[in-house]
Amino acid sequence: MAYRTIEVTPIGGTLGAEVAGIDLARPLGNEQIAEIHQAFLENQVLVFHGQDLTIEQNKDFARRFGPLVPYPFVKGLDDHPEVFEIRKEPDEEKNFGGAWHTDMSFEERPPVGTMLYARETPSRGGDTLIANLYRAYETLSDPMKRVVEGLTGVYSGDLKGRRGGRKALMDSTRFQAANVERAGEMEAEHPLVRTHPETGRKALYVSGSHLYRIAGMTDAESAALVGFLKDHAATPDFTCRVSYRPGTLVVWDNRCTQHRALNDYPGERRVMHRLTIGGGDRPH
Repeated sequence: MAYRTIEVTPIGGTLGAEVAGIDLARPLGNEQIAEIHQAFLENQVLVFHGQDLTIEQNKDFARRFGPLVPYPFVKGLDDHPEVFEIRKEPDEEKNFGGAWHTDMSFEERPPVGTMLYARETPSRGGDTLIANLYRAYETLSDPMKRVVEGLTGVYSGDLKGRRGGRKALMDSTRFQAANVERAGEMEAEHPLVRTHPETGRKALYVSGSHLYRIAGMTDAESAALVGFLKDHAATPDFTCRVSYRPGTLVVWDNRCTQHRALNDYPGERRVMHRLTIGGGDRPH
């Protein structure tokens, strides 16, 4: 698509684009909003560098994509419960979001997107890898497509594939955790292949941390297929890499991507504000 009000430059071979020529702190016109939305659907990940935003301005822009919803396991900012701070201090070893996942896939209606705004960044590292789940589906063999299109995955908020589950993850960080005792109750079943409600394209709906079994299969059958699909969905050829500097804002489409935060900046601080964009459909 040719854009008139923004500049869109791809950052990866299969997804992701940097958007320039726009100041998100200023009021946006209808044509700008429409072009940003189209770029979002076409590229799945949008990166805006050099943005100087208050929390309210950040929230206002996020609402262009849908209503804001709180993240269930971390207490939000006191005056902005829809925003939580992802902070890793120089003496911390574990990071948040360091395994492949699609945000809140354990909800009946998973969120449309996720927005990160960089407040402090390390001198190097701290990038996010994002994978294109359209390509993960499209590159399956035809027989495997026929298999997975008839299957339902079970997605849990309790991180059942991780030793110690959700509690161990939250205990290893300094976040003010919330609802951890309810993580095991947060579970949903979704088709392994979902159709994007706006583009009509099929995506392999794999959330590495949350998809833990396939409904109706034996444990052995499920483990084998889930393992294959998780490995396949994280194929490097399907990914782009987002780098941050203070003032970088990134938004990605949870309906057709999964992501992973890299933990390659020992001894340095990284501070991000995260907003979750709700209003998603029930996957089908």
